[in-house]
Amino acid sequence: MTAPTTQRPARMRNPAVVLPAAMRPLLDVYEAAKQGGVPQSTLELVHLRASQINGCGYCVHGGVVSAKKGGESDERLHAVAAWRESGLFTAPERAALALAEAATRLADRPDGVPDAVWEEAAAHYDERQLAALTLLIALTNLFNRLNATTRQPAGATW
Repeated sequence: MTAPTTQRPARMRNPAVVLPAAMRPLLDVYEAAKQGGVPQSTLELVHLRASQINGCGYCVHGGVVSAKKGGESDERLHAVAAWRESGLFTAPERAALALAEAATRLADRPDGVPDAVWEEAAAHYDERQLAALTLLIALTNLFNRLNATTRQPAGATW
């Protein structure tokens, strides 16, 4: 058994906190995504999955806390990383998680988000809901990159 590693300190505060004029528009995008008609629980799962892929401890921790406050079960939260092998997610949630993975891993394939992934999401969500999912995934990726670059520690507050 190896000894636990020591958490590295943050390099700086989150850039959107350092430059507060940037934070308000980002929060506005988040609020707009929440108004797109996708269940909040699905948005939470999508945020968590993208954050797991990007290795953003700050967002994974915050995503779990937020999802639990919204009533999400520990069982489902533990299964998000292996959602394909789990029967705990609905078909629309699975489509949203697949979209989150593809849109987060754009560089992994020449066509970015494959047509099959998009078409499955479009079978469950209308254009407004797809817009909300796409905005939330993009915003999550932005925050993941800000937090990972500056080493924001999991569980920290800004």
